[in-house]
Amino acid sequence: MRALLIDDERLARAELRRLLAAHPEVEIVGEAVNAADGVQQIQALKPDLIFLDVQMPGGSGFDMLAALEEAPEVIFTTAFDQYALQAFEVNALDYLQKPIQAARMASALQRCAARHHREAASTASRKLFIKDGERCWFVALEDIRLFESDGNYTRVYFDHHQPLMLRSLNQLEEKLDPSRFFRASRRHIVNLDHVEQVAPNDAGGLDLTLRDQLAIEVSRRRAPQFKALTSI
Repeated sequence: MRALLIDDERLARAELRRLLAAHPEVEIVGEAVNAADGVQQIQALKPDLIFLDVQMPGGSGFDMLAALEEAPEVIFTTAFDQYALQAFEVNALDYLQKPIQAARMASALQRCAARHHREAASTASRKLFIKDGERCWFVALEDIRLFESDGNYTRVYFDHHQPLMLRSLNQLEEKLDPSRFFRASRRHIVNLDHVEQVAPNDAGGLDLTLRDQLAIEVSRRRAPQFKALTSI
C-alpha cells in the first residue's frame, strides 16, 4: 500500500515514519508540508492512502481534499480532538490523535486493508470530496445521481444531501465517465444508473425521472445521443 505523509511538522512526519516501520505492507512514497504541496504530491505520486494533518499553514486538510479531482483513502492525524466528528462525517478511514499510539495505528491500517480488499473484490469506485461551508463528504461517484449547475458552483445530489461545490459543470464533465454520466442539458449531468423512467416531451426532447422522483429534461439536441447511449 502506497502512503503519503502530509504534515507541516517535521517531527510529526518522522514519528509517522517510525510507527509505519512496523508495517512493511505500507510503502511511504513521499511527504508534503502543507495543503498545496499535498495536492501536487497526490497528483504526481497517486498514493493509495494519505496520513493528513488537519491544521496546516495555508489551508486545512479539509481544504486540501476539496481541491482534489479524486481523493485517496484518508487517515487524519492531529493534536486536536474537535475535528473527529467532521472527519468521520467525510468517511475517513480513521482519526488518530497525537501522540499516536502504536495500537491505534495498527487498528487504522487494518481498517484500511479491509476496505482496500472490499473495493478490489468489487468494481473499484472513484470518490469525490465535497466541502460546503463546514460540512464535508467523501462520495462514491456511483452514489451521485445528479450534478446541477448553479453559477460558478455545482449542486451535487446524493442520499438526502444537496451540497454545493466550487467547480463548474464543464470542469466536472471533463473528469466523468461519459458512458455513465450524461450531459442532459446546459444545467444538468445525470447518472444513467439512477434513471427510472424516460418519456418523450412536447418540445422534442425527453423527460427523465430519477429514483427520488427528480425530473430532468433532456434537450431536443441531446435526445438522439441519449437514445444511442441507452439503446432506446
